[in-house]
Amino acid sequence: MADKKKEKILFVDDEESILDVVGEYFRQRGYSVLTAKNGCEALKILEREKIDCCFTDINMPEMDGIALAENIRMLDNTIPVVVMTGFPSIDNVMKTIKNGVVDFLIKPLNLGQMEVCIHRVLRERCLFVENIILKKEAEGKALLEKLSRELHSRVEELHLLNKIMTEFTGIGASFDVFMRLADMTIEVTPADEAKFYIVNDAVKIPFEIASSRRNACRCEKTDRKETEKLIMDVAADEVPLLISENRDHLLLPSKIRSFMAVPLTIRGKIFGVLTAAVLSGCNCFSEKLMYYLMFMTNKAAYAVENLALYENIYENLFTAFLALVKALEAKDPDTGEHSKRVTEIAVAIAGEIGCNSEELDILNVAGRLHDIGKIGIKDEILQKPGTLTDEEFEKIKEHSLIGANIVGQIGLWDKEKEIIKHHHERFDGTGYPDGLKREEIPFLARILSLADAYDAMSHDRIYRERLEEKRIVSIIEKGAGNHFDPEVVRVFLKLYAENLFCF
Repeated sequence: MADKKKEKILFVDDEESILDVVGEYFRQRGYSVLTAKNGCEALKILEREKIDCCFTDINMPEMDGIALAENIRMLDNTIPVVVMTGFPSIDNVMKTIKNGVVDFLIKPLNLGQMEVCIHRVLRERCLFVENIILKKEAEGKALLEKLSRELHSRVEELHLLNKIMTEFTGIGASFDVFMRLADMTIEVTPADEAKFYIVNDAVKIPFEIASSRRNACRCEKTDRKETEKLIMDVAADEVPLLISENRDHLLLPSKIRSFMAVPLTIRGKIFGVLTAAVLSGCNCFSEKLMYYLMFMTNKAAYAVENLALYENIYENLFTAFLALVKALEAKDPDTGEHSKRVTEIAVAIAGEIGCNSEELDILNVAGRLHDIGKIGIKDEILQKPGTLTDEEFEKIKEHSLIGANIVGQIGLWDKEKEIIKHHHERFDGTGYPDGLKREEIPFLARILSLADAYDAMSHDRIYRERLEEKRIVSIIEKGAGNHFDPEVVRVFLKLYAENLFCF
């Protein structure tokens, strides 16, 4: 291979900012760099300069990258051409392959990836030139067959990447994005099982929201606790994990043969982790497969962020969060449908008081998600049949803050976040988390507080049986002015007398 300082690289792109960045980067690494804004300028340079490699964009004025590649091939077919594009398509791939293009780079460009590409294509160029001069016809044919296989493999890879990019564009709900992410992991890798967990600052323990398994796999399913530490490490470090072969069984149980975990970030913050596991056979994950998962999670995150731009954003994100609430309530049959009933009671009270449609919509979201923070509370505390210790009760009280933090991750539900945070405040200031009193407590939170208390008392719980109706009404009446807003109590009792709360 030629001395690195003498290698001359031509970059062709109509975006000056790209030329400035790549030019400065590779000059500092000892390359001789030439730049052109389109194919016509590039050909003029080729008339007077001898170059070793050319990087070109496809869409440019006067002469595009495909026409430039054809001209370079006719001028000197030993010069490797690498195409840079933000919109790869099979049609462009086939056109450029015919014109001698040896590789594709997808924008936005990664300078480190470009440098690796330069090393490879220059090395392959030296081999190519050497074979033209020295090798026998049979060796030349074998090389061409190898290059053909590599090109075929590259076309298949580009087809897969294009498929991944298009898979997430037509999905209309955030929860469906995570389900598709798990399903696609099974499709593009040899994984027997794929799962997506929500993990962030608010949810300290990985919570499974989507999963997929290979139809033919009859292996025992993995449990979250078996991989919890690795998932949390990936979320904390924000770095993908690959265990190609689980030989020593130090980090994973023996039934998991190969394992990958890739973080998913939304707006710069960790939202969750995608995992993939091989449970049978001889298949192992590779760095290339992990790259596919990283590409998929990036596109999934981008799809979720784009959904936030649509008018149905509430429905999209609400569906994903509601799935968490339903999964949480499914663990305890006594509290199943609790959030739904609380919401219906709260909305009825708010409507009678005269709240407008916007306030009713806010209460609908906050009511359904008011207990979502219990995801961050250990099951042994939530499902304890006996009386909680003081320490355990302090942990339970954290759920309102955890829930507010979960909803706050999206950055769109500020009012709903405040209601969730303060639905356990008391009118006399003795509630939690902030000890607010009277008008300091958001009005809709005062409504939700009473609705939550009524439903809790009127249904069996793991630590006690439901209370008699007369006692419930008495407790609420006596709570006016200390526990509850007197006006909310008045309206509740009016609606209760009309038998509107029969569930």
